[in-house]
Amino acid sequence: MSVFMDLNIIAIADKAKLQSTIETAAHLGYSTVAINYVVEGQQKKQLIPKPQPVAELFEKFPIVQGKSRPIKVLNRLTVVVTDASHFRLANAYKDFDILAVFPKTEKLFHAACMTYDVDIICIAATEKQPFHCKRSPVNGAIERGVHFEISYTAAIRDSTMKKYTIANAINLMTTCKGKVSCAALFPLEMRGPYDIANLGLVFGLSEGDAKAAVSTNCRSVVLHGETRATALGIIHTMKRPQPPSEQPEEETPAAKKAKTETD
Repeated sequence: MSVFMDLNIIAIADKAKLQSTIETAAHLGYSTVAINYVVEGQQKKQLIPKPQPVAELFEKFPIVQGKSRPIKVLNRLTVVVTDASHFRLANAYKDFDILAVFPKTEKLFHAACMTYDVDIICIAATEKQPFHCKRSPVNGAIERGVHFEISYTAAIRDSTMKKYTIANAINLMTTCKGKVSCAALFPLEMRGPYDIANLGLVFGLSEGDAKAAVSTNCRSVVLHGETRATALGIIHTMKRPQPPSEQPEEETPAAKKAKTETD
């Protein structure tokens, strides 16, 4: 059975509504969710929010529908970037399990794909994409283990936004296998994982890729975030071969040695 995840539940100050959204996610069958804190890059002084400790959300976390374990809650930060100076070194965001960036120009999109140490690159859903997602930077991001994200909630609210969401999603899907997630402000805006997988078919994904968009792709994002936060490098050791002059001579059997000496 697949493990479904929704890594984009918008953080709100109303704790009761946030709890209700997480409870709804558990009821719909999501095993893991991420509370998303969004930072607008155009602010004069960019303040990185302090995420609320996950343990303080519930005394007892809701059980996932069809599972015997409680839902897992992560913290995520999304940085909206309109200038290169808006994105800092990754260690400035160490309090978050997942790091996403929302580039607003083609140049920043290229930088996000090729150099930014992030887990997710967000694609516009509420407006016309101002640039085309070129294959070269998209492939570079995929090679680095970075995933792309399209938010579907805007398509529920407004018909014009639905048009932009589908157009931007198809633009992205022609060059990569992206992941679909939701930005749910309230429980009624959430949809079940199989509904989102069906929406992926509209976006141009195959049936397998559409299902992966809310399961295995999300798991890869979480693992990428863990690696980004903890791994500093990999050491591989290999035994150095000895030169012929340093290799020990093979011992001659005693019987053969005696026969040689007699001859």
